[in-house]
Formats: sequence, structure tokens, C-alpha cells
Amino acid sequence: MTDNIPLQPVRQKKRMDSRPRAGCCEWLRCCGRGEPRPRTVWLGHPEKRDQRYPRNVINNQKYNFFTFLPGVLFNQFKYFFNLYFLLLACSQFVPEMRLGALYTYWVPLGFVLAVTIIREAVEEIRCYLRDKEVNSQVYSRLTARGTVKVKSSSIQVGDLIIVEKNQRVPADMIFLRTSEKNGSCFLRTDQLDGETDWKLRLPVACTQRLPTAADLLQIRSYVYAEEPNIDIHNFVGTFTREDSDPPISESLSIENALWAGTVIASGTVVGVVLYTGRELRSVMNTSNPRSKIGLFDLEVNCLTKILFGALVVVSLVMVALQHFAGRWYLQIIRFLLLFSNIIPISLRVNLDMGKIVYSWVIRRDAKVPGTVVRSSTIPEQLGRISYLLTDKTGTLTQNEMVFKRLHLGTVAYGLDSMDEVQSHIFSIYTQQSQDPPAQKGPTLTTKVRRTMSSRVHEAVKAIALCHNVTPVYESNGVTDQAEAEKQYEDSCRVYQASSPDEVALVQWTESVGLTLVGRDQSSMQLRTPGDQILNFTILQLFPFTYESKRMGIIVRDESTGEITFYMKGADVVMAGIVQYNDWLEEECGNMAREGLRVLVVAKKSLAEEQYQDFEARYVQAKLSVHDRSLKVATVIESLEMEMELLCLTGVEDQLQADVRPTLETLRNAGIKVWMLTGDKLETATCTAKNAHLVTRNQDIHVFRLVTNRGEAHLELNAFRRKHDCALVISGDSLEVCLKYYEYEFMELACQCPAVVCCRCAPTQKAQIVRLLQERTGKLTCAVGDGGNDVSMIQESDCGVGVEGKEGKQASLAADFSITQFKHLGRLLMVHGRNSYKRSAALSQFVIHRSLCISTMQAVFSSVFYFASVPLYQGFLIIGYSTIYTMFPVFSLVLDKDVKSEVAMLYPELYKDLLKGRPLSYKTFLIWVLISIYQVFSINERHSPSSSCRAR
Repeated sequence: MTDNIPLQPVRQKKRMDSRPRAGCCEWLRCCGRGEPRPRTVWLGHPEKRDQRYPRNVINNQKYNFFTFLPGVLFNQFKYFFNLYFLLLACSQFVPEMRLGALYTYWVPLGFVLAVTIIREAVEEIRCYLRDKEVNSQVYSRLTARGTVKVKSSSIQVGDLIIVEKNQRVPADMIFLRTSEKNGSCFLRTDQLDGETDWKLRLPVACTQRLPTAADLLQIRSYVYAEEPNIDIHNFVGTFTREDSDPPISESLSIENALWAGTVIASGTVVGVVLYTGRELRSVMNTSNPRSKIGLFDLEVNCLTKILFGALVVVSLVMVALQHFAGRWYLQIIRFLLLFSNIIPISLRVNLDMGKIVYSWVIRRDAKVPGTVVRSSTIPEQLGRISYLLTDKTGTLTQNEMVFKRLHLGTVAYGLDSMDEVQSHIFSIYTQQSQDPPAQKGPTLTTKVRRTMSSRVHEAVKAIALCHNVTPVYESNGVTDQAEAEKQYEDSCRVYQASSPDEVALVQWTESVGLTLVGRDQSSMQLRTPGDQILNFTILQLFPFTYESKRMGIIVRDESTGEITFYMKGADVVMAGIVQYNDWLEEECGNMAREGLRVLVVAKKSLAEEQYQDFEARYVQAKLSVHDRSLKVATVIESLEMEMELLCLTGVEDQLQADVRPTLETLRNAGIKVWMLTGDKLETATCTAKNAHLVTRNQDIHVFRLVTNRGEAHLELNAFRRKHDCALVISGDSLEVCLKYYEYEFMELACQCPAVVCCRCAPTQKAQIVRLLQERTGKLTCAVGDGGNDVSMIQESDCGVGVEGKEGKQASLAADFSITQFKHLGRLLMVHGRNSYKRSAALSQFVIHRSLCISTMQAVFSSVFYFASVPLYQGFLIIGYSTIYTMFPVFSLVLDKDVKSEVAMLYPELYKDLLKGRPLSYKTFLIWVLISIYQVFSINERHSPSSSCRAR
């Protein structure tokens, strides 16, 4: 075959450097302090600690004053390329090997090292200043002598710290008191978990009831906390007050925890410090992302090895032609030094400067505004992508939920019939307010109307109560709960929740007449269409978790005294909780096929005795330190039986702008797109069709649920018989297939034009990326916008983060950050293509320039009886590689073969790059032959015989 053979060096096995940094477990073990263990922290008495704790110092530097220079030099010379030039320069100190002035070898090497050291020093200084700013922040500490100002770095375990509004939490603390009248506070956690929605935190009830904050020092109390770990979503501990009669014990959970790095969004809080320094949750979750080495750099490294082999061969030939006379081994070394220009030291400098130019061009492109290049070492990767793995929610869709459907089993209400729901709610509360006398012999129509209205009312009231949404009243941009909440002004009310789904549901209940106007730790207020305020007492709240896939709340109606348990969740778990019905599964499937995210809402009335029994068992389970989660779940499950099914709700996530043309462009460019999402199968399939990830003429093979090896084998055989069809598979089935038939499954999946993985966990996303790299050897690009996409982004060859509503965690962890998914097309088709083609031309031309010098040196030595004498002396050879030819050669980084509009219009131009044709063994050999031809042409033109013929 005459086609180019792309350079494909063996892909090195990936280091799992993206896992969380070694936590306190490893740190304590290496320091000889044993395993980390739970701790008892006395309030306001750090001297009573039972073990030694690290200082509360944030340190993100890679080096210190003593390790900086050795560390930087080690990282440079551990690679063959730089080590080769170091040995070359050191050899000139030996008189028998010296070929010229020392500066001809040390100046180029010193320049490269100086640039690297200066760059590392600037980064270290910036990092030091950032750490110093954080460590020097001043906080107020409660002491027996009053309030004392203290730096963040001086905070100790057991200190009582006051944190003001909009101030960063300096250490991991337990929330003791708040200045808010509702007895709670909001927390911004976007820098910790990537979520932009505020989190509600609750203080310890015992300490919140104290008259003043100074009374915290007068009571004898302590917190028993679990050992330090990396889990930011859970916490297990207990609070005990010993000086009361009887002693008071309260269970502590994540709702009482304030993690370092979060920001107080409302009020002033007081907390007791539990963890500091290396034991902080944020520090233990800090990733050490691997330094990604681009495939292009590996190919260039492969070429340098070939050039080094040619250098050795030429040196041996020169000595062999001398018949290995005299001290031939010294002659070999001298020839190695003489022809060392075959491997140009300027190659690395030119490529690194070229990468800087590419990054600058990307940032300055007005057609992709807001794009940030966080890793300037791999812009060429953008021009070689074969597989694109993308998240769904927030990436392909806007993460803006819109309520679309309310289904009651016998009747469904869509956007065009929401006025009927509103009329039902209005009729219920109008009838209650008027309270007319009982009519004799009501008609059948009236009974049906009342029955339907009561069903709609129960469903809407359940949706308005079963959530974790809090209304926040703002005036002129400043939260003013005390004044605005009194009038419940609609104009200044903002809903805060940890999920956009919940906000969409509460906004919908407001639109149909039942408005959430107030909420605190223990109560909730709803406003009816007649401006009547309904008061409910919150008895218990069971937050949503990814494990349970549901949330619940127990409330007491203040007007009737009725206790009701409401619950909503995914259909897969709610199907076994609600009473038997014949429509739930079918309607959930129908709504999911329309692209709606479905929630099942149910309720259960509780008698007073039944609730009191549950509360006693629930409190006992929450006080457990060991296996608390399991014991609490067991108690809650005792209530989750035979619940009354009220309704199904469907919300829809809108597609991002220009998603369809972008995916079509990527598909025409030869890039296969895989969608990895946590949504259910039907919703993911519908989104894939809607976004044209799966074209209309393509079949879809839905991989049925498999649980064992036999089922997986049969399903894979059925899938093998399909051709040119998209694959849709769930995370559970994927796990079984990868466990037993990893090679066979990946082989079949890679042949599909598109793959959709639903119910996919973050670890599975990273696993899929890793398997694609190992099985295909192709470059992968991962795109996401949330914290659950970080592992996938860091594992891919090129990670792209989208700044979305889920925060900036994915954007900060990515190599490239964009503001919209549609910008990905230009990033790959234009900037990726140009970067790769320019670097390929630049690297081969620099090698060509050095081959010319080395070839002329070989001819010169051959003419003079194979003498190891340099042809060019002193600064001339350095000037040739830098000043004399630098700018003409480096101008290749601005080369452009087609306009950007043409590259976007014809994405097929990108497909040619996937074969590696711009930099291959064939193109390298052509440049070698060109170098030899040019040298011999010059020698022929200037030889004495040519001059004689001319005369």
C-alpha cells in the first residue's frame, strides 16, 4: 500500500493520577502516627484534644525553597530528549571530546532550562501568594476574654469561630448558632461540589436555644466526630451536653456540617472546628491530575529516537571507514558529538512556543467567546479526536426544567390544559372559604367534579409540600427576610434548592394557585388563591440521595392536626412502595419516551400513635455512631409501605442552542459521539433522537437488562446480528458486560455510529473513556458541565468543560473551557485542525534544517579522510538554529491552508487528520530525502570541478 503509515507509538498505560490526593490516612501512616480515628472535640477548649492535629495551613505548592531547583531539574532531565543534551554538554569538559567552545553547547541548553525554571518559578510564586492570601484571612474566635481576631492559619481544632455573611468557611466545622431568625442558614458550595444552588444548613438545636453566643463557653459539651475521610456528602457524629439534667445528646449529620471552602450566604454563624489542614474534606478531595502528554509529542519523541539511531549508525560508519584505527572508541564519541545536530535542541523550544501561540489564538477568537485554555501543552490533540463522550444534562441540554405534564392515572394535564388544574384548585379553596350549607341530593356531575377537584388538589398540595425548596426574599439585591417575608411579596421572592427539578415543581404549583411563601427549619407556609395562609409543621425531612432515589417529608396540618407522610422519587423505586395499580409502569414509559423526567408522588396518613412510635425509633437510629445510615434507612422503610399513589409529574430539559448542527458537523468529521448520562433509558433515548445524535434512518438497539453471564452472552449475540444501528444500554447491563465480556462488548460498541449509556455512574464514565483508549488506541474527548463529569474529563485525552448551571467544577478541571456546546465544533474543526497541521509542518521543517547541517558535516568529514573536525565553529552554528532562521521557520505557526469558514463548511477535511497523514513515517522520509538532495545540490554547485567547468 502506498498510503501513509501514521505514527502510532505504543500508548503508555495510564497512571491513575486523577484520583483524590492521598488523605489523612496515608499522611498519618507515613508519619508513623497510626490509623486515623474518631475524635472528641470540646467546645472552646482546644487544649483538651486527645490527639495531635495538623495546622490549618493551605499549601498547594509543588516545591519549597530547598526542593525547587532540584525538583525542576529532575523533572526536566528524566526525559531522554533533555538528558541527551545534558550529557552532550557535559562531555565538552573532557579535553579529548571537546569539539568547540563550551558556550556552543551550554548556551542553548541553558536557554531551554532558564525558560522552564522561570515559568515554574512564576507558577510557584503565584501559588504561594494565593495560599498566603487564604491563610492570612482574619476571623473572629470566641474566648473567655471575649472575641479575638485570629488568622486562618492559626485556627485549631476545638476553636469557636464566627463566620460572617459572604465569608469563606476556614475549616471543617459543626454549625452551632446562627443570627437568622428562622434558625438556619444557606451555604454556597460551588467551589466544593460544583453545584450552584444554595444548600440549607441547620444548627445544633441545643446550642441554638442558648441566649447568646458567649454562653457556648459556659456549658460543658463536646462533639464526637467520625475519623477524617473524603466524603463531602455525608457526616456521622453526635453532640453531647454533660452539664444538663439529664445529659442531652443530638445526632449530627451533613445538615449540621460546614465544610472548608464553602461560603456563608445568609446570616452570621458560629461553629466549632473539627478538622484542619490536611484533614479538611476539600484538601482530601483535591485531585492531582496527571500531566497529559499529547499523541503528537509522543510521535515527535518517536522521531527523535529514530534520529538518534541514525546518529549512532553514521558515527559507526565513519569509524569503520577508518578501519577502527587508534583509539576508535573516542572517535565514535567525537562523531556522536559532531553529528549531534541531527537532533535539534531548538525543536522543543519551537514547539512549546507554538503551543503558546495556538492557545493565544483560541482565547482571542471572537466566535468562541469565553473560551479558556487551561492546558496549553495539548492543543494538537483537538485535531485528532476520534471519540467524543458527552454528558446530557447541562451539556446537550440547558438544565432549565420546565413543567410539562401532570398525570393522575385517568386523566393527564399538559401545558395547554393547566387552566383546568388552576380552576380545580380555585374551586376547592373557594368552596372551603364560603363553606355553603349542605345541599340536598347533589347531582352526579357535582360529585364527579368534586372528586376530580379533590384528586387534583391532593396532588398539587403534595407537590407543594414534598421538597427541600426555601423561598428567599430579596430587596435591592440584599436579602431581607424580616421585612419582605411579612408581606410575602411575589416580586422579591426567589426559590433556592439543590435541584432545578424541585424549583420547577414549586414554580408550577405557584402558577396554578398554591404558592410556597415561607419556610424555616420547622414550618412551612402555603398561600391559597384566596390569599389564605396554610401553616404546616415539618416533623421530619428525608433528603434525596443517589442511593435511595427518593425524598420524603412528614408534616402536620396546623388547621386540622392531620399528620401526612409525602414521598416522591424515581419510578424504579416507587413502584414497590405504592399500592398496586395497573397504569404506573405504562404511563412512566410513555412520558419518558416524550423526553420527560418522571417523578412519582405518593402519600400516607399517619395516626398520632403511629408517628410517635416511628419518631422514637428514628431518633434512636440517628444517635447510632456505627452503621447509622443502614439503621436510619431501615426505620424509614417501615413507613414506606402501601402508600397512596397521587400522580406522576413530568419536567423537560430544553436542548442547548445549535446542538443538532454541531453534532451533525462532528459526525461528518468522522467523530463518533457517545452520550453518558445518569437519566433513565427512555429519557436518554428521546434526547438522543431529539438532538439528532441518532439519525432518522438509523435503527436503535436497546440492550435489555442483564444480570448474569448467560443473559449477557445471549444479548451480545443478538446485538452482533445488527448492522449500522445505535446502541442504548443501562449502567447495570454495562457493568455485567464489562465484567464477563469486556473485549467482545467494546469491539461491538466501537462499530456503532452512536452509543447512549443511561443510568451511568461517574466512575463508569471514566471507565468507558479508559476502555476506549486501551481498546482502540484512538484519542478521546470528554465534555461535561457538572462535578460528576470531572473523572471522565480528567481521564480523557482532551477534556472540555462547559460552564453551566451545575457550577464550574468541570470547567476548572478541564483542559479547555467553553461557554456553550456549539463552540465545540469550531474548537475542533478550526483550532484543532490548524494546531495539528502547523505543528506537524513546524517539527519536520526544524528537523529538515538540522539534517542539512549534519549532512554537510558528514560530507565535510568524508572529504577530509573522515576526520572528526567541526565544519562550523563558535557562534555560527547557534545563530543558524536561532537568530538567522528562527523567524522564517517559526512563521509556520501562522500558516493556514483553508479559511476557517471553509473548514466549518466541509468537516470532511478534519477526517483526513485522523489518519495521521501530516506527520507520518512517509512524510518524515520525504523530508530526509529533501535535506540530502539540497545538501548535495549545494555541494555540487560550489565544488571545484563545477567552478572549472564554468570557467
